[in-house]
Amino acid sequence: MRIDLHTHSSASDGTESPAEVMTAAARAGLDVVALTDHDTTSGWDEAAAAAVEVGVALVRGTEVSARLHGVSIHLLAYLQDPTHPELMVELERTRAARLRRGRAMVDLLAEDYPLTWDDVLAQTAPNTVVGRPHIADALVAAGVLPDRSSAFAGVLSSHARYYVPYYAPSGIDAVRAIRAAGGVPVFAHPGAEVRGRIVPDAAFDELVDAGLAGIEIDHRDHTPAQRARLHAIAARLGLLVTGSSDYHGAGKENVLGENLTAPDVLAAIEEQGALGVVRA
Repeated sequence: MRIDLHTHSSASDGTESPAEVMTAAARAGLDVVALTDHDTTSGWDEAAAAAVEVGVALVRGTEVSARLHGVSIHLLAYLQDPTHPELMVELERTRAARLRRGRAMVDLLAEDYPLTWDDVLAQTAPNTVVGRPHIADALVAAGVLPDRSSAFAGVLSSHARYYVPYYAPSGIDAVRAIRAAGGVPVFAHPGAEVRGRIVPDAAFDELVDAGLAGIEIDHRDHTPAQRARLHAIAARLGLLVTGSSDYHGAGKENVLGENLTAPDVLAAIEEQGALGVVRA
């Protein structure tokens, strides 16, 4: 069974609609795929309908933004109740903060580049959680930069003068909110040093005390040394181990199914979750 537990659609920073992600998953020979857009569940219904049509099982999820030890982190929430008030409030607060941050960054960029907020919105679908990838796409469309990667390496990096931080809950609070909503929290790409600072080993103990269920280890942004470190942490703390593509359509080079999750891990996630997996 081929299981990929981390993908994005146009509901956040992917370039394909939720239905198109499911179709792409079928073409890639996947049996199960998780849709985990940033801080939203708005793509779930469309993806669920497409899952039945294309014959690929769907794990409904969300990639939740958070901070821990001064580091920006992401937590994959699987099979949570999307109407649970505690998690809903946190996600809405984060989405609003992302929107304010996006506008502020565009204002700064417009001082030096031909860019407007309307240019950014033109790169989004309805109900999209607007973020830096859409600003990058607008800069590419304007002919300022060749692709998203160059934007993130330069003007949109956290070290650039145009960068603006945004609110995100603490990792501890986020894990607790995910569990309160009946979700299964997994730490997304925690050893991705290529993205910036990573949390120390002690942070995993704190997250486990709050309810962390697993670690995403098999990910293209993890070096062999980081994978070995994370496997040791997972073994010490009794955590589930997942693997995934972090697919964004044309937004990144990541390929569906390039890393996979074992069937017994999926079974453990489904057993713990408030929702079931959507199956054809």
